[in-house]
Amino acid sequence: MGITIAVGIIALLVGAVGGFFAARYYMKKYFEDNPPINSDMIKQMMAQMGQKPSQKKLNQLMSSMKTQQKKSNKK
Repeated sequence: MGITIAVGIIALLVGAVGGFFAARYYMKKYFEDNPPINSDMIKQMMAQMGQKPSQKKLNQLMSSMKTQQKKSNKK
């Protein structure tokens, strides 16, 4: 009886830890594939600030954001 409860508690802990790391991996991959900010959002923000964004400037901002994201992922 006591060993059954101990095995159940251990299985629950292993499942919780495994689930946490699986969810963490899934969310990291999801945000790499689908970044929360895209070029349309940047264009809209720049227009709200009174700037007329060129395609070159949008591409520069997107590439700098991607490099910054890669740097933060390596830490």
